[in-house]
Amino acid sequence: MGWFWADSPSASSLHPPHIISASSAIPPPGCPMHAVAPSNSPTSPPGGSCPVKAPNAPLTKSNQDPSSWSKLNPLNYMPSNLSQLRAEHQKRELPVERTMSSIPRGDTESNWEYPSPQQMYNAMLRKGYDDTPEDAVESMVAIHNFLNEGAWEEIEGWERRFSRGLSYGWQICRMGEAEFEKRRLAAEDEAHLPRSKLLRFQGRPNDSTPKAKILELIGKVYPAKYGFEPPFDRHDWYVQRQLPHGEVREVRYVIDYYSAPPEPTGEPVFYLDVRPAIDGPTAAAERMMRWGGDFWYRATGAKARENVSV
Repeated sequence: MGWFWADSPSASSLHPPHIISASSAIPPPGCPMHAVAPSNSPTSPPGGSCPVKAPNAPLTKSNQDPSSWSKLNPLNYMPSNLSQLRAEHQKRELPVERTMSSIPRGDTESNWEYPSPQQMYNAMLRKGYDDTPEDAVESMVAIHNFLNEGAWEEIEGWERRFSRGLSYGWQICRMGEAEFEKRRLAAEDEAHLPRSKLLRFQGRPNDSTPKAKILELIGKVYPAKYGFEPPFDRHDWYVQRQLPHGEVREVRYVIDYYSAPPEPTGEPVFYLDVRPAIDGPTAAAERMMRWGGDFWYRATGAKARENVSV
């Protein structure tokens, strides 16, 4: 997921993740979206570095060979200017047209662009996926784009609640998820709020989030009720949040990507678990408010009072 390009040639669980059903075909086994992340193995920290690493801590350049980092785009940690040219031994012609996303960029006034099928294929070859079926690349790009749009929609849901501060966020969360969605459609001031923007992002498929590890453990203890496959991918998205008084804050979001059984029609289903990374007390408060909102709404009898007042 998340293979936007920064370079443009033209200038049920404890918390159910968001369900997304795609209309495209299931990615083939060669697709990196289905690659099983190997378990983390302990490694010795470099000399002079702290031996304890926070499980949700952002990766830094010190974790990589400087010569490798110099070849990567710092906004997406992907190779810069990846070729649109046909790969060696490639038999099928792949489109080179790119699609504009709905996700605003933090460094320009434009939106992020998705890679073309040819760029996606070249990227997978560089990552070692030599067995990727050429006739499946276009479907893989469509699913890639679809899931990224869904992830951004979830992030915007968090931003609508908390970009105006915790006090406003609690007033929104305490009315419950469904009630918020009904009321926000009628809100006139929301259109005048500055949109949050995606600054950069990073794929971390080999770094399980603490929540994913906990859910996996619960699934082993109660497999009948909570048993499901661990996430097939994990991303960190860094978002620029515009606060009411003009202050700008960077917020990191963690996204776990889950596969689910397909629809009866054969359409694949994915779960996206999107939430702010707990990098500080504000993010922890946001998560507690959001996930406790529905419980508070029901426990205080708000729904019953609304029915009486109608």
